[in-house]
Amino acid sequence: MKGLMKADRAGKHLHGGKITYAVLIVITVGSLFPLVWTAIAASRTNTRLAETPPPFWFGADLLSNLENAWSNANMGLALLNTTVVASTITVGTVLFSTIAGFAFAKLRFRLRSVLLMLTIGTMMIPPQLSVVPLFMVVAELEWTNQLQSVILPTLVSAFGVFFMRQYLIEALPTEIVEAARVDGANSLRVVWHVVFPVARPAMAVLAMLTFVQAWNDFFWPIIALTQDNPTVQVALTGLGRGYIPDQSVIMAGALLGTLPLLLAFTLFGKQIVGGIMQGAVKG
Repeated sequence: MKGLMKADRAGKHLHGGKITYAVLIVITVGSLFPLVWTAIAASRTNTRLAETPPPFWFGADLLSNLENAWSNANMGLALLNTTVVASTITVGTVLFSTIAGFAFAKLRFRLRSVLLMLTIGTMMIPPQLSVVPLFMVVAELEWTNQLQSVILPTLVSAFGVFFMRQYLIEALPTEIVEAARVDGANSLRVVWHVVFPVARPAMAVLAMLTFVQAWNDFFWPIIALTQDNPTVQVALTGLGRGYIPDQSVIMAGALLGTLPLLLAFTLFGKQIVGGIMQGAVKG
């Protein structure tokens, strides 16, 4: 009887109380406010934004501001470049970090601990320290103002390697890897048929974090690229130039740069969350 009662409880959905819903509503409103305010500012004139109190509802200038931002900042090329850069960096980071994380988690080789500590240690180095030597290398290769100068230095991350290692230590039993070896699978087949399926939930999380970071990256692209071949963040700096920057046009450009991210999460959000939850249930 007790077993049946437990099974019946397990099949029911849990419902939150009023306080839970109130907290969730407050968090949702707080999370959406910056995006809503960006859209409101993009629909107003620069003069209206300078007034006190500022506007708290949409105006009639959204389309004209979007058109100005699109033409003045070369947003079409910027969006294309950013899509290429962010997608390439995401694929490379997820692929290389998963392979390296598997090696550190399950393989035995010389200096494994030392190499892992060196990899983690690079996370403590401020990126500003590497700008000058990195730019010297890029200039020597004649890659300035080219997309590969932004892609290659960030094609793998120490955080991604450490993240995948920690996940695979728990999620991937060593016995499965050894069984694949006994069946005659080489390292490539083990990675493709064993590691990747197990690591899929963590790969989805890492891909999401990496794509957002690459899309929003500003520090290195503003050094390596120009307005002739920009990413979104570099293009937006062109809108802020002038004696009196037009804040409404700048907000319109920021809105254009944010919409592809929202579209990506709208289209692939279910798959990402489903992969994460699948891994949690299996665990």
